Amino acid sequence: MRIVLVGPPGAGKGTQAAFLAKNLSIPHISTGDLFRANISQGTELGKQAKAYMDAGNLVPDEVTIAMAKDRMEQEDAAGGFLLDGFPRNVSQAEALDEMLKDAGMKLDAVLDLEVEEDEVVKRIAGRRVCRNDSGHVFHVTYAAPKTEGVCDTCGGELYQRGDDSEATVRNRLEVYHTQTEPIIAYYQGQGLLVTIPALGEVADVTRRAMEALKK
Repeated sequence: MRIVLVGPPGAGKGTQAAFLAKNLSIPHISTGDLFRANISQGTELGKQAKAYMDAGNLVPDEVTIAMAKDRMEQEDAAGGFLLDGFPRNVSQAEALDEMLKDAGMKLDAVLDLEVEEDEVVKRIAGRRVCRNDSGHVFHVTYAAPKTEGVCDTCGGELYQRGDDSEATVRNRLEVYHTQTEPIIAYYQGQGLLVTIPALGEVADVTRRAMEALKK
């Protein structure tokens, strides 16, 4: 199967992508992993991406699209793949359609992990990370430490990362609504969109997604 996974930050895309890819025996292709792999390997695309990132700029669509194309052409993706973080806008979605068409392929489904905005803010803004090298992560609601502000494992101080502040999360959501959310309507128009309620236990969300794909 060839699947695109979409949803706002905090919807659990990375977690669900890993489980779904394993259940379907297809590779999980993450934009973040693509960037890291190309940069660490020193590929030409990696050098281009790094230059933009080091300057604090977004990596242009053409570089992201080229990385995705290269990855999807690898042998392990011949029988299908799960895309996570790509496409991130309608232009990339159109480019993906062209790539697949040229290869005589098509998408089977687009899974939209649906989570209310307030829940997204609660999930991300509630994270607390240990300042020590252990990097253990807690959550004030879902995985609270035994003692507030103290890591259960090493006794280190727990803090909220700047990227997890409510203001930052709401800004990320605004970027998502502006840039990425339009692809939901794009794929809905193609009859590919499947909306999955993403509240509840991880296993329950995976089960809903697998049942939807079987249909």
